[in-house]
Amino acid sequence: FDWKLPLLMSLSVWYGWALLSPAIFWLARRFPLEGRRVGRDLAVHLFAGVLLSVIKVALDGAVLPLVTGVAIRVNIARELHPNLLTYWVLVGILLGIEYYRKYRERELRASQLEARLVQAQLQVLKMQLHPHFLFNTLHAISTLMHRDVEAADRMLTRLSDLLRLTLETGGAQEVPLKQELEFLEQYVEIEKARFGDRLSVALDIQPDTLDAQVPYLILQPLVENAIRHGIAPRSAPGRIEIRAEHRDGLLRLQVRDDGAGLPEGGQDAVNSGIGLANTRARLEQLYGAAHRFELRNAAEGGLVVSLSFPFRAETAGMTEDRSENG
Repeated sequence: FDWKLPLLMSLSVWYGWALLSPAIFWLARRFPLEGRRVGRDLAVHLFAGVLLSVIKVALDGAVLPLVTGVAIRVNIARELHPNLLTYWVLVGILLGIEYYRKYRERELRASQLEARLVQAQLQVLKMQLHPHFLFNTLHAISTLMHRDVEAADRMLTRLSDLLRLTLETGGAQEVPLKQELEFLEQYVEIEKARFGDRLSVALDIQPDTLDAQVPYLILQPLVENAIRHGIAPRSAPGRIEIRAEHRDGLLRLQVRDDGAGLPEGGQDAVNSGIGLANTRARLEQLYGAAHRFELRNAAEGGLVVSLSFPFRAETAGMTEDRSENG
C-alpha cells in the first residue's frame, strides 16, 4: 500500500485549515455567541462558515493537484458539509477555551475579593478589641489611683510597653506564640499591680510551639475573662494556668482558672462579652471549620477555655516580611 499519496492529501487539507484558522479564531473572539447579541453572532458565524467553507473547497481544488501531481476535481456540494462541520468544531474549541479562561479569571477575582473581605473583617475585629482592652486597662488604673499611686504609675508604664508592642505588630493578623506571650506577660503585670498576691499565673508551654503562628491578641481576652470571672469576685488568691502543645497537626491552647466556673445557664452571659465573641469570630474567619473553641467547667472546679487550630510554624519569609513592615 502506497501511503504517501493519502498522507500528502491529508496534510494539504489540514494545512489549508491552519491557513484559515486565524480568521476563524478572530471571528470566534469577536462574536462569542453570548449576551444580548447572540442572535447577531450566530448569523455572522453562519455566513462566515459558508464563506470560509467555499474558500476552503476552492483552496483544495488549487493545491491538491499541485501537491499530488494528480488531476483532482473537487465537488463543492459534496465538500461543503464536512467543511462547515470542521468550521464549527474549530469555533467550539476556541469558545470552550475562552469560556474556561474567563471562568478562571472570575474565580480568581472572587477569591481575591473574598480574601480582601476576610482581611477587612479581621481588621474590624481588631479595631473592636483594642479600644475594649485599652478602656478596661485605663479603668483599672483610674481605680488604683485612689489606693496606690505608685502601683498606678507602674501600670501606666506597663501600658505604654503594651502600646509599643501593638504598634510594632502593625497590621499582622498572626504572630509567633512567643510574641503573643510577651504581650500577655505585659498585660499580666498590669493585672498583678491591681490584684497583688491574689493573682498568680503559671505557663506550661511546649518549646516547639513558640514559633507557631497564632492570631494576634488571642490569649489576652481569655486571660482577661479568667481574671474577671475567676479571680475578681473573690478575696482569696486565685491561679490561672496557660498551656500550649503541638499535637496531631494542631496547636492546642488552654486557659484555666480555679474560680467558681460557669453557673448553670451562665455560658451565654460569658460568650456575650466583646473579648470572647471577638475571639470566636476571628478564629472562624482565619481557620473556618478547622478550629475548635470550647468553654467548660473543670471537674475539680474552675473554668477551662480550650481552642485549637492548624499548626503553622513561623518561616524565615514571615520574619523578613515583618522586619520590612516594621
